[in-house]
Amino acid sequence: MTSPPPSGSPIRVLIADDQEMVRTGFRFFLDAQPDITVVAEAADGEEAVALARRERPDVCLLDIRMPRLDGLEVTRLLAGPQVADPLRVVVVTTFDLDEYVYGALRGGACGFLLKDSGPTLLAEAVRAAAAGDSLVSPSVTVRLLKHVTALRTTTAAAAPARPAQSLTDRELDVVRLVALGRTNAEVAAELYVSLSTVKTHLSSVRSKLSARNRVEIAAWAWQHGHGRPGG
Repeated sequence: MTSPPPSGSPIRVLIADDQEMVRTGFRFFLDAQPDITVVAEAADGEEAVALARRERPDVCLLDIRMPRLDGLEVTRLLAGPQVADPLRVVVVTTFDLDEYVYGALRGGACGFLLKDSGPTLLAEAVRAAAAGDSLVSPSVTVRLLKHVTALRTTTAAAAPARPAQSLTDRELDVVRLVALGRTNAEVAAELYVSLSTVKTHLSSVRSKLSARNRVEIAAWAWQHGHGRPGG
């Protein structure tokens, strides 16, 4: 995985969307942030892959539906399990239950948000991805993961395996909150522990679940009955 940008350096972002108006809006807001700069724009999937491999941005913002290659395939090529040095990808979609979103997350994306989530959440998603964390729009987390849970009987082969090692009670507490879309800071506040403790628990959980990111952790939680408050 690409290392976070050096301290003090702006977060370098690639925007890939077939709508020029969307790209212009994203660039306008992100370039106005003191810690973010847009280094490339792509109007289709093939261009996104080529630019991302050449520029090596810290974060790639990818639309799902693009010509030539869709966001699902672009995500797999840039961040998938077979990529030696994967980039950080955030999927941006119009649909909160778009069937391609889950596929993109399983393909290596570290988060997703809706296009109408607003500029503040967009910047937060970029910062979270650049820091090695992820941000999933809270308004769609539960709906998406409930959808994943409903599909598990027909897609059992794609479900994450149960952990080789059992999770501790505290790790399960962290996993439940991650499944509800909480950030690391929010998890720390709700459990009355330090941020570093949360990160330590998540590192252990990722290892036990063989999960690439917190999105896969959340998916595992919902698929195994830990995705509800107090579940």
